[in-house]
This record gives sequence, structure tokens and C-alpha cells, in this order.
Amino acid sequence: MHLTTRAILLSARPHGEHGSVVRALTRDDGVQPGYVRCGRSRSLRPVLQPGNIVMGEWRARTAEQLPALTLELVDSAAALHGEPLAAAALDWIAALTAATLPEAQPYPRLYDGLTGVLAALLAAPSARGWSVALVRYELLLLGQLGFGLDLDHCVVTGTNDDLGYVSPRTGGAVSRDAATGYEERLLPIPAFLPGGTDTPDWSDILAGLRLTGHFIARDILTDRRAAPLAARDRLVDRIKRAVA
Repeated sequence: MHLTTRAILLSARPHGEHGSVVRALTRDDGVQPGYVRCGRSRSLRPVLQPGNIVMGEWRARTAEQLPALTLELVDSAAALHGEPLAAAALDWIAALTAATLPEAQPYPRLYDGLTGVLAALLAAPSARGWSVALVRYELLLLGQLGFGLDLDHCVVTGTNDDLGYVSPRTGGAVSRDAATGYEERLLPIPAFLPGGTDTPDWSDILAGLRLTGHFIARDILTDRRAAPLAARDRLVDRIKRAVA
């Protein structure tokens, strides 16, 4: 194996006394793991941060062998670490992607979507500036992994008029008329979905996070993969404190 390409760094964990095992998302080759020699050194620690864009070179003699990885920093996400909300969002979205995507399967739409979330975080560290991109990325990931929501028409009436809720059981949209009397059992659709404003109010932000969080926890981050949900809980708690 020999692969040289740009990638978004998702995670790095210590391996041995000095090295690190890295997972990074490439556009055409999916998630690629690799061993970085001296990855815990002072010079490489800033490079091996989630959200950084790197140019990586993976080399392995066989497909079963963990590739040796050398990399260079292209774009740094270090500026986000001084912004508590943005840093929490970055931790969550990188952990979600690292935990859910299978290795070596291309997801170009997710690569582009994650690139968009990173750009939004860097452009506007306030949650109002990037929350829409984050929720839409979560929806995209659900869809790419086979758990997409149906927000195009009402699952009760079949029409696409005045859709206001999502069934937490089926993931299908429900019109406001069909939802009458059952609103407390349903998940509200925020105004920015499926299209709409990119400057939502706080209630829409929290509704969007509640919507995607329900299906991510139910369908994707289950059993042994549930650990990243703690990062999401921290993010939502920070946003709620900002609202308060």
C-alpha cells in the first residue's frame, strides 16, 4: 500500500512509548489509520490535533499491516481551541466521524461536509455561526450510513405541506395538522431544515441538536461505540449555558 493525499485528522491515540495511531478522513479513500513514529513529540503533537488538515503519506507492505504514516500540516484548527463552544463542537464532530465510519470506504460527501463544518467553525466561533452546518452534517452522516430521515413528506398524509415534526420511531416527517394532539411525542423540525435560514434562533439550534441526537444515539453510537456521546453532551450543555 502506498497512498499520498490530503486528509482531515480525526483522532490520535498513544501507541508504545513515543508513537501515535492516527485516524484521518480522506476524500477518495475514506478513513485511513496509520502509525506516526514519534507522534507524541513536541514537534508533532500540534500537528496531530483533530480538525487539522494534513498531507499524509501511508506506506505498508501488506493490506493487513498498519501503515506507517508521515504527514505535514496544511491548515491548522488550533485557533478553535481557545473558543470553548467551537472546541466542544470540534471534539464532537471529529469523535463522531472517527467512531462511525468504516475504514477505507470512500465517503466524499462526508469529507466535503466535514470540510464545511470546519470552515464554519473557523469563520464564526459562535454557535449561531456553525450550528446549522453541524446539524446538517449529522443528518448527512445518518443518511450515508443508511439511517437517513425522511423530511420530504408527511408519513401520515403523504403531503409535503406544513411539515413540523419528525416521528422519533420512524424518522419520517409529520405535518402540523396530523400531529395535533401528539406534539409532545414528536421531535420538532427546526426552521433551517431541510432548507431555510442559516441564522437560526436558539430554540431552533437546540431543536436541531435534539433531532439528530436522538437518531445518532439510537441507530449509530450504540453499545461499545457509545463513548463519543459524552463529547456531544458536553457540547449541548455548553450551548444551553450560552442560551441561559
